Amino acid sequence: MKRKHILDGIKVLDFTQHVAGPSCTRMMAELGAEVIKVELAPTGDQVRYLGYQKGGRGIYFLQQNRGKKSLCLDPKTQRGREILHELIKKVDVLIENFAPGAIARLGCGWEVASQLNPELIMCSISTFGQTGPLAELPGYDYIGQAYSGISSLIGEADRGPSLPGAALGDTMTGTHALAAINGALFNRAMGGGGDYLDITLLDS
Repeated sequence: MKRKHILDGIKVLDFTQHVAGPSCTRMMAELGAEVIKVELAPTGDQVRYLGYQKGGRGIYFLQQNRGKKSLCLDPKTQRGREILHELIKKVDVLIENFAPGAIARLGCGWEVASQLNPELIMCSISTFGQTGPLAELPGYDYIGQAYSGISSLIGEADRGPSLPGAALGDTMTGTHALAAINGALFNRAMGGGGDYLDITLLDS
């Protein structure tokens, strides 16, 4: 029998926040994946509280997190970490977009996660990548656009760049991450095993 959605049966542990990561996992949910969004206690995803509010939640949060299951815990506690480790054993994909190194400090970095689940696909999204001279710098959509040179192409020659009103860099990066994850899932289905993906705003 043909599957209703292309990612039916795929389970995703979603540590993402803001827009770049959530846009990727939102598309995975739309393709049929079961997405469990993990928010860190006590405040959760910061985008919950930004911009226009509907039912106490920001519009970007509603837009990018529809169709997902929700879990809020403190991974710095022993019980919180135990829950995450049990989930990692059962999912197909782990995706995060913290600053480089943060997921490892929560006890869920690639070295730990791949030991718990050798078939896991893990995807890290950041502005400048997990390694290299820019990796430790903070960044977000507009900074990635500026470093890439895209900003210099927008606006008047005698003024600063005109910033687009939509999160174009974030959502483009989410789409690149989705393509990479789907490729890694196909590779795993062909016997290639688990994989680690490093997706950046600058590259995208």
